[in-house]
Amino acid sequence: MLRGEGPLTPLAGCTDLYVSLNFGTLKDTRFLNLWGLDALRAIDVRRDVLTIGALATHTDLIRSKQVQRRLPMLAAAAREIGGVQIQNRGTIGGNVANGSPAGDTLPVLAAVDAVVVLQSADGSRRVPFNEFYTGYRQTVRRSDELIVAFEIPPVVGRQWFRKVGTRAAQAISKIVMAGVAPPARRKSLAPRLALGSVAPTVIRARRTEAALARGESIEAAQRTLIDELSPIDDIRSTAAYRRQVAANLLKVFIED
Repeated sequence: MLRGEGPLTPLAGCTDLYVSLNFGTLKDTRFLNLWGLDALRAIDVRRDVLTIGALATHTDLIRSKQVQRRLPMLAAAAREIGGVQIQNRGTIGGNVANGSPAGDTLPVLAAVDAVVVLQSADGSRRVPFNEFYTGYRQTVRRSDELIVAFEIPPVVGRQWFRKVGTRAAQAISKIVMAGVAPPARRKSLAPRLALGSVAPTVIRARRTEAALARGESIEAAQRTLIDELSPIDDIRSTAAYRRQVAANLLKVFIED
């Protein structure tokens, strides 16, 4: 249908899409409802890789024993997305497809080097999550493809997630950060750090990761992080505030 009857916009939980529709800012007028595709809701482990179906809701992520065991910071992010009604309807695939840099699950997927599985009538392809976005709300997904799953390899180290907003939930993030601190015995592994609401897309703070791996001071790592960010002033916050809060969160991450 996407190929032969398009253009069609996929929809599922509609927690993002209906906002734009109600505001009159949505240009799309024809949709493909995926909500009934239960095959895309599965969460399981295959060959030591956590696979999450794109239609898994935030409630599914919170309740999943596999997510709690292997990727607890994703469950933590899901708990802070909207209220219970939003968590019951919103899907991880929709959160990623929407592409908002404030999406709470996005830094988690970026920090753990997740893979996006895309499916078309011709077959599937796998795209590293950190190569999925090409710009603000723009992705490499073709119009004849669906996001069908996310694959997350084993994560070694302590997982860490923080959201800063007007409220813990039911508010869009001013800053959202996810990190992985490797065990002290694994000196070959560098820390991982990803942030949302500080650039047109979610970002991996590669230079800051390298500074932490070199053992630089907290102050030096904070300066590096601030240089990596490109936030804007908007109705929720200012660029200066976002830089300062990101630096503060980095300090907490290191001290934790």
